[in-house]
Amino acid sequence: MKILLLEDDYLYKISIKEYLEDIDFNVDDFENGNDALDAIYENTYDLLLLDIRIPGMDGFELVQTIRKDQIKTPVIILTSLTDISNLSKGYELGCNDYLKKPFDLLELKYRIDQLVQSKCFDSNENFIKLYDIYKFDIQKNILYKNEKIVDLTQKESEVVSLLIQNRGIYVSIESLHEVIWENKDIQYADIRMCIKRLRDKTDKNFILNKRFVGYKIDK
Repeated sequence: MKILLLEDDYLYKISIKEYLEDIDFNVDDFENGNDALDAIYENTYDLLLLDIRIPGMDGFELVQTIRKDQIKTPVIILTSLTDISNLSKGYELGCNDYLKKPFDLLELKYRIDQLVQSKCFDSNENFIKLYDIYKFDIQKNILYKNEKIVDLTQKESEVVSLLIQNRGIYVSIESLHEVIWENKDIQYADIRMCIKRLRDKTDKNFILNKRFVGYKIDK
């Protein structure tokens, strides 16, 4: 998952960037609104994290500009502003969520997960197509192979859903443990066995792995 981060506070920017990259997100960071806007038009991002008070074009202007140009990438505003008129302005311009400074980085992760789940890469359809013969119902967490339902356990469905949310990017086994198993006292061997069962029910290349990196479902 590729994220653009616009934040002019150096310590905030570095801490957010390092945290997100540690949990397998790809982050481009900027301190100037004009530079961030250029990057949005030159690249494809899955999420924009925008501060409001920054040099050049401010966060509100940036959201207004991209929404006028029909760029629908989800936006989370990072701000110390608490006035309701400022919050209302952001939503009216087209932001999807607010996170008030100071915030815990784990809260940021949960907000991102929630937004990605609801938007699912800005798809208006219930189904995500995978590898020609598969599709996944993002509302019901049901996997289909050649139009037939693949019989998955709840945990297996949750693993597929998380990998689809991050498709094309490796998700570490530590992240699977944290998100799907909620850091419960289980062995990583149990998670690997869950992946094996998923491959047995689909095929060996449905979920790809890279040693010491993680697992992914390709785009």
